[in-house]
Order: sequence, then structure tokens, then C-alpha cells
Amino acid sequence: MTTQKQINDLTYKILGYAIEVHKELGPGLLESIYEKCLAHLLQLNGHKVSRQQVVPINFQGLYLDCDLRYDLLVDELIVVELKTVDEFHPVHEAKLLTYLKLLKKPKGVLINFNCTNIFKEGQKTLVTEYYRDLPKE
Repeated sequence: MTTQKQINDLTYKILGYAIEVHKELGPGLLESIYEKCLAHLLQLNGHKVSRQQVVPINFQGLYLDCDLRYDLLVDELIVVELKTVDEFHPVHEAKLLTYLKLLKKPKGVLINFNCTNIFKEGQKTLVTEYYRDLPKE
């Protein structure tokens, strides 16, 4: 069974790879470039990564065929949303929380590549009740 510790360790690795991409490429590129590079690093290091998959929406039995897509899903556990913005806005968090709810995932990570230091100012993690329900260790 997956634990909170395993998810936190995976989050730390994801952020480490994002920092590696940022150090090499710097800010100012398109979000899609960072997405491809981060996915590449994650896969090279043995992680399962899916990109740009449709987020299913079911409203009271009605399946909505919308083009709502997440950026990355890592090891079927963590949704990663990438940005290249001046600063995070509440809508970014709301969107990620909605993805987490619809996909029934425990944790999400927002990463902004348009910053000087991803660890200090360019990342935010969000958890759901699925995370809270997992054992700590």
C-alpha cells in the first residue's frame, strides 16, 4: 500500500528533476518544452509518466467530452501542472485541485519555470482527502 512518506519522497524527486531542468534551460521558454524535458528525466529515472491525458468528467451520469488535460501524471499518484507565469494565481490551485478530485489522486504539484528559484518561489503542493487517508509510513 502506498504511504504518505512514499508520496512525499516522490514529490521531492519531481521537484529535484524540475530544478535540474530549470538550471539547464533557465526561464523564458514555452511550458511544453519544460514538460517534455521533465517527463524525459522522470522516465530516465524509472518513473511512469503520462502526458496531456484527458481528465474525465462525469456529471450525474453524464459523461462530458471536454478537452480538459493535465500536464503530467507521475507513477499514477501525483498530478504535475507546469506554468510559465509571473506568479501563481488562485485559479492555478483551483484547477489542480479539480484535477486531483476528478482523477482521485492524493497529491498535486504546481511548478512555475518562470522564476529564479523553483524550490523557494516556483512550486506549491496540494493534497486531497486521498492523501490524508493513507498511512503515514
